[in-house]
Amino acid sequence: MSETSFIEEEAVTKINTPMTHGAGVRDTTGTTLAGFRPAEDLVPSKVGSQTAEDMLIPGVEDVVEESVGGHKPHGSDPVSDQTMILNMGPQHPSTHGVLRLVIEVDGETIVSLAPDIGYLHTGIEKTCEAKFYQQVVPLTDRIDYLCPMTNNTAYALAVEKLLQLEIPERAQYLRVLFNELTRIQSHLVWLGTHAMDIGALTVFLYCFREREELLRIFEAVSGQRMMTSYVRVGGVSLEPPADLYGKIRAFLKSFPSKIEEYEGLLQNNPIWISRLKGVGHLSAADAIALGVTGPPLRASGVDFDVRRDMPYSGYEKFKFAVPVSNDCDVWARYVLRMQEMRESVKICLQALDGLPEGRIVADAPKIILPDREQMKTQMESLIHHFKIVTEGFQVPAGEVTSSVEAPHGMMNYYVVSDGTAKPYRVHMRNADYSNLQALETMCKGKLIADVVAIIGSIDIVLGAIDR
Repeated sequence: MSETSFIEEEAVTKINTPMTHGAGVRDTTGTTLAGFRPAEDLVPSKVGSQTAEDMLIPGVEDVVEESVGGHKPHGSDPVSDQTMILNMGPQHPSTHGVLRLVIEVDGETIVSLAPDIGYLHTGIEKTCEAKFYQQVVPLTDRIDYLCPMTNNTAYALAVEKLLQLEIPERAQYLRVLFNELTRIQSHLVWLGTHAMDIGALTVFLYCFREREELLRIFEAVSGQRMMTSYVRVGGVSLEPPADLYGKIRAFLKSFPSKIEEYEGLLQNNPIWISRLKGVGHLSAADAIALGVTGPPLRASGVDFDVRRDMPYSGYEKFKFAVPVSNDCDVWARYVLRMQEMRESVKICLQALDGLPEGRIVADAPKIILPDREQMKTQMESLIHHFKIVTEGFQVPAGEVTSSVEAPHGMMNYYVVSDGTAKPYRVHMRNADYSNLQALETMCKGKLIADVVAIIGSIDIVLGAIDR
């Protein structure tokens, strides 16, 4: 059975299965939570799947054709029957990238909507075919540039499956630690920009204050603030500086109070509440049919998280809760991400407390670059370094997929090897592309101003969509 089928089946099961951990609990904001399910309590189940053939979002041409064919064009009488086609973007401050939305409106009400993408197309997937396997890592940084380490991990897991590499436990813990710090950093960008879209400009400055601390941590461990390329095939690139762990602990200790500070600015603000509550409804059935994953899926009542349900990099050793809400609106997505940041703090502290000693890369001298000190005294290490850099390393022929829980949702990598030192095919299936499909479903019948709030709630990055 494919991973995608398993996801759909698992999600459908969880819609029909009552929550057993805190079901129906209301948090301090008044949002109804479906409950928190600890990772260690999961018992996978398999039932029938669901398709989405009748729920596909129309393309731009379909929207225009349907508008002209089903309604009187602008300028015809009577006025009450008129609809108008409007462009929102591609240059728009609230589309979170170069995105064009073709919107059909009846007055201020959305009749239909279709995203027009491709303005940021980079051809990264095709470029991967011309690079050695390890050289692909910097390209993965630039897919969703707000979570480079998560992208690195997803790609590395796929190649490591083909190579059948055993990753040291210390490297796995470091991957978990920096993946969760990346999740917090990505959510901070989401909250700051989402609040600014609604009009709460101060929150943006507060969020980027904490994000700056995280970028300094990433720079200390990798040499780069954003495009880190830290997670490599076989492990991680560098051992963190000895004093960095103390800085990470200091951040984790203070950060929960910062979350409370953000909530103090927003939670009881009547404008914030009215712009979010009851807006952008997405049912669990619609979310599954449209392939939605991540926070938008869990905010629609579907209890699915790859870290717990399909664990990787040792996530099965960590205790954490998966927030789920049954409210299905923009407000639920906001509350859920705030709780996710708190859970990420708990995971990071567990990673620091349980960080084992040992190597940070696999014991594979023909794949992993040797230690530079060894190169000065061992001819064999020098030869391996020269051959890996100039010729790459061959990967057994085959095809694999890997899945991780990225900040925006489920990230899949499909890698095909033909037995050479360069991949035959690399395909990224990211949450941003599939989550964008749900935009029309959430916007129909709402006002033009609501589109801004709804786009912010699904948290898209156009680099991941166009790639």
